[in-house]
Order: sequence, then C-alpha cells, then structure tokens
Amino acid sequence: MNRSDDRFTDRRAEPYANEAPPDSAYVHVPFCRHRCGYCNFTLLAGRDDRIADYLDAIERELEPIPRTPVETLFFGGGTPSHLSVAAIGRLAGLVERTFPRRDGAEVSYEANPRDLLLPGRLEALVDAGATRLSLGVQSFSPRKLALLERDHDAALVRQVIERARPLIASLSIDLIFGTPGETADEWERDLDAALELPIDHVSTYGLTIEKGTAFYGRTLRGGLVEAEDEVQAHGYERGIERLSAAGFEHYEVSNFARSGHRCRHNETYWTDRPWHAVGPGAARFLNSVRETNHRSTFTWIARLKQGLSPVAERDALSSERRARDRFVFGMRRLEGIDIEAFAAATGRTARSLAPAAWDRALEQGWFVERDRRVRLTPRGLLISDSLWPDFLDSDDPDAPESDVARASIDERSE
Repeated sequence: MNRSDDRFTDRRAEPYANEAPPDSAYVHVPFCRHRCGYCNFTLLAGRDDRIADYLDAIERELEPIPRTPVETLFFGGGTPSHLSVAAIGRLAGLVERTFPRRDGAEVSYEANPRDLLLPGRLEALVDAGATRLSLGVQSFSPRKLALLERDHDAALVRQVIERARPLIASLSIDLIFGTPGETADEWERDLDAALELPIDHVSTYGLTIEKGTAFYGRTLRGGLVEAEDEVQAHGYERGIERLSAAGFEHYEVSNFARSGHRCRHNETYWTDRPWHAVGPGAARFLNSVRETNHRSTFTWIARLKQGLSPVAERDALSSERRARDRFVFGMRRLEGIDIEAFAAATGRTARSLAPAAWDRALEQGWFVERDRRVRLTPRGLLISDSLWPDFLDSDDPDAPESDVARASIDERSE
C-alpha cells in the first residue's frame, strides 16, 4: 500500500472514472464505554472527553467533499449510540449537509442495546433519520454475555426491541457462535431467543480471536481455548438451517433478512460500487482508489486540526486488482455473480483470475456454475475464506495487496 502525503486532498477536483458517482457514505464513530475482549475495531473506550474534538474533526473532513445525495448512510463504530443526545444531533446535522438523504434512503446506526434505554437516546436516533438499527446483541446466554464482556441481558434486549419496533423500519441483531466452552444447546437457545423477537435481519459470526485483542493474550496464556473447527462449522450450518426455516433469506455469507430488509448499504461493498467514508480508520472507495484514514483517533483529529490529510494509506487499483476484488466480494452473496456481466464490466472472465482454483472449486463441489452464474454451494460456504487467496493473488509483482477485511464492511456492533 502507498502511504498518503500530507496534503488534505480536495475531493471536489476528482472526476469519477467511467462510473456513476457514489450514493453511499459511511461514518465511523469511535467511542465506546468499554472495549470488549474480542474487539479489534478502531475505537476509544472511556474517552468521552474527546467527543467534541471528534465532531470538530468530522466537520473539517466533510468540508471539502462535494455535496452528494445518498441512498444509504451507515453510522458504525465503535458505538454510535454511545454519543449523547446533543452529539447525535450535531453529527447527523453535519453529515446531512454533505450527504443529504434521498427519499427512501436507508440510514443505519449500530447500537449497544443498553444505550437505547437511556432517556432520549432512541428518540435522538429517530430524529437523526435512522431507518435501521443494528443491535450488538451477540447472545442471550448469561455465560456467553459475561465471557464476551457485554453489559446487557436477554430481558433488556427484549425491552429495547419492544420500544424500537414502532419507531424504526428495520431492526437487525448480531449473534456470535463458537465462543470458548460453547455447547450446541447454548447456540440453539440463542437462535430460539432471536426467532421469538420481531426483528427483520440477523447477522451471525463465528468468534475469531485476533492478534491485538485482549482475548488473544488470554489465549496465549491458556486462559481461553478457541472453539474447534467442527464446533464453528456446526454453529454456522445450524444458524443457516434455523433462520432459513423461519423465513429469513440467507443472502450473504453471514447475513439473513426478511423480504425487503437486506442491508442495502453493505450491498454497496459486495457489488463493487463506490462509497464515501469519514472518521478515524474509515475506508472509502472512489474512482478505483481505496483510501483508509489513520486508525488512531488522536492522530486523525490532530491531522485534521492542522489542515493535513486524514488518509494513512492510498491504493490506486489496477483493472486486474479491481476485477479480483469484484469477484471475491461478489461471491460473498449467495446469488454469486453473473459471469457474462462480470466479463463485460472487467474485460476478464472470472475463470481467468485463477483457472486452477476455479476448476478445483467446481470439481470439489465448492462452486456451482448454472444459468450464466457462479455461486458458492453449501459446502463452499463452510470454507469460503480459504478459497479467496488464490483469486486475490496476482502474477504482477507490482500489484498492491488487497485488504479484503476492510473495516467498513463489517456491520458488527460493539
């Protein structure tokens, strides 16, 4: 990746290259009450004293961006719902000036369930235009919630959803499976509890213990034992079975929605469309260029205060790199990709990206090719993460590496 220079790029001078302007925007809110042991996202825990500085920096970062009406707007974190009523209102007003919402726009906020019981907090999100809430529920099990260092219980989640249901058009929850010591019955009870709720969308994630998190250190010291692959696979398959049987469409590797309730914002990422993004650690994709802001909130604030660029890394994607990313992200969707449309858009056949890997995936039953489309099979879904490196690798030694795990793609709440 190329490091950014110190100039604060005036994005009004950047033409769009042979594609429509972006109609999606992401806003990263880094504040949390507490950093959970499994979390490696860009956030500040217990530093509400920097919220005013953050809002000033957001205003500075937004100022040079051209006014862009949007179809989707996503406030992620961190925990956007951790902001005070006044801070939520100011942030929404700043963003609206640069990214006004079109009629029928989807406006998502990630939220911690407990925050929404604080006086005026849920109403502030409604006043800010929220049409969709993504609640970081993670589990209904007292044992799992304690392990994951969450500050709510099942009764509180039910209370929050009961309050939010008449006010918010689309309600989503996140669930985690495959935690240390988790049993099949424990995950089954989580699914039972979720399916009793009047919700529209569920995201399920197997717990991954990543370097740099508190859980990683505990694992190295023997204090935690990661779930075995078989446990993770069973949890994933059982989630698919139960949610699908209950009428949720399994539309992306980790995501399930009732009719009309897919996350439209995340589909921007999966379908290779451009988007704006602001905030510490935020990643944007404009003009076939990926940019990522400084992950340190302090550095991000300081640079903007000095009139410097908030960008830490910048990659101008070659047509080959763009094709590879388009294929991998498109294959995350259960409908896969249209082979002919892919070739027309990229100038390359999908198979040509990695012929041996393509043929092997078909032979092993990980891909299926039918009716001009290629998609993952149920067997392929279980191992999909292991398939993508072959398709992302390039024969060009000068080609930049692709960051498939972009922070803005994950919808998980903290």
